[in-house]
Amino acid sequence: MTTPGNDEKVTNVMIYSHNSLVRGDVITKQNVRVSIWLRTQGVPNYVHLFNPQVLTFAGAAPKSTSYQEMFFPTPQVVGFHISPPAAEPADYDATEAGRRMVDVTMMIGTFMVKAKSRISSHTDFATSIDVARSTWMSIYEAEITNSVLTQMAAIRVPMLLVRPEQVSFAL
Repeated sequence: MTTPGNDEKVTNVMIYSHNSLVRGDVITKQNVRVSIWLRTQGVPNYVHLFNPQVLTFAGAAPKSTSYQEMFFPTPQVVGFHISPPAAEPADYDATEAGRRMVDVTMMIGTFMVKAKSRISSHTDFATSIDVARSTWMSIYEAEITNSVLTQMAAIRVPMLLVRPEQVSFAL
């Protein structure tokens, strides 16, 4: 693994695609909030991961592989979060007027995500996702399970990013 510089940090993250789960370390500048990193202008074309562990769901049975380094195409990332138990502060002001949390269930490949979406109090969820037009959507208080790996314990994270145009939503 590359040694981070004095102005850098190492953060363990989890990436979800339509057919895989990747857990590995990323190196970013100290001042980067990794939980929202993919929403920033400085996001790379590839997420450079160190010591990644990859679960692939493309065959009859899930396959696990490990590497020293991996370059995961950012456009293929459907879900992204810091690996628990690490967390960062929420990306919203809880006292902001006119906002509410809505329970949602999302499907990302074989993963089921039960969580909350923060939307305007003056609209419904369908309108909210239809007019948002953002590449990334923040989701909160998520519980992530897998329908293929029923023995896998639920992953609970305070926040994750999803690409709304690549997930299915249920209320």
